[in-house]
Amino acid sequence: MTSVSEAAALTSAEALRAQRKARRAHALNRAASTLQIVGLGWLSPLLRLAAGENPRQQGLELWRQAGVPVTALFLFVAAWAWLAPQVHTSLGAVPGPAEVWEQAGNLAADHRAERAKEAAFYDRQAKRNAEILAKDPKAEVKTRPYAGKPTYLDQILTSLKTVFSGFLLGALVAVPLGVACGLSRTVNAAMNPLIQIFKPVSPLAWLPLVTMVVSATISSDNPTFEKSFLTSAITVTLCSLWPTLINTAVGVSSIDKDLMNVGKVLQLSAPTMVRRLVLPSALPYIFTGLRLSLGVGWMVLIAAEMLAQNPGLGKFVWDEFQNGSSTSLAKIMVAVFTIGLIGFLLDRVMLAFQAAVSHGSTR
Repeated sequence: MTSVSEAAALTSAEALRAQRKARRAHALNRAASTLQIVGLGWLSPLLRLAAGENPRQQGLELWRQAGVPVTALFLFVAAWAWLAPQVHTSLGAVPGPAEVWEQAGNLAADHRAERAKEAAFYDRQAKRNAEILAKDPKAEVKTRPYAGKPTYLDQILTSLKTVFSGFLLGALVAVPLGVACGLSRTVNAAMNPLIQIFKPVSPLAWLPLVTMVVSATISSDNPTFEKSFLTSAITVTLCSLWPTLINTAVGVSSIDKDLMNVGKVLQLSAPTMVRRLVLPSALPYIFTGLRLSLGVGWMVLIAAEMLAQNPGLGKFVWDEFQNGSSTSLAKIMVAVFTIGLIGFLLDRVMLAFQAAVSHGSTR
């Protein structure tokens, strides 16, 4: 009896260990999926190593996901530092990593100094208004806005606001049109020539037309949106909506016909069928188009800001190019890395949003 009891207890303990191991593996898989989405997939092997899973395999995986990229970046920086001094321009030698990093710090310091000036400006204004009201409580006081120059970080925020506005406007146009094209061959035949004609048009061709239309349409001295903002945002919309439209149409047209027949048998209304059957089935295609559109919109925006001299990162690059100072090249390279990093982060944001609203193997 004792041996039977001991065997049963041993079996129960092994079953509990197996259950804990299965729960831990499931939690690790969910965490690994989330980390991969946000671009931190290299942390997954560390989590598995901490959990005691096959140290050799996780070590190799950590080297592949973190060691190899870090080594590649190190080699790139080393090659850059070696080659940069050997390339001379009208503004001097191409700046190396140290010079670019120094200018990045200077731009951040300039931003902090400008914000300090702004705070001091409003403090002086508030103090003056308080003195006026102390002498005459009925006196009319005014608060003037700070008119300092936009800093580098301000330019980044301006560009982000503009690209998201243009992208969202494009998505609101492209997704419904894509659904209509995917569901109806007639609509698709009508839209296809327009798509093929306008899709290859460069933003440099759209920009003069958009500028003239916006200038002719908005005549108010205090419009709700600035003309420069509308010009850049609409240009982004016109150039970025096509990937979303095309991918949405392809996704909707590839939906299983049996699924659509089920909706007809259940006598679902057209809006209900689109909301319950069409959009969930085509969601992967739609998000692929949205990610492509956001990337295109970000590239288009920089070019539009440079050409039209609208506020944003593109204008910052052009101003530094025209400035021609000894630090201009380094600041332009800071902007180049910033544009690339923001483009990567925008793609990660869209991927995370896709994971949040769709269902996969880990959800």
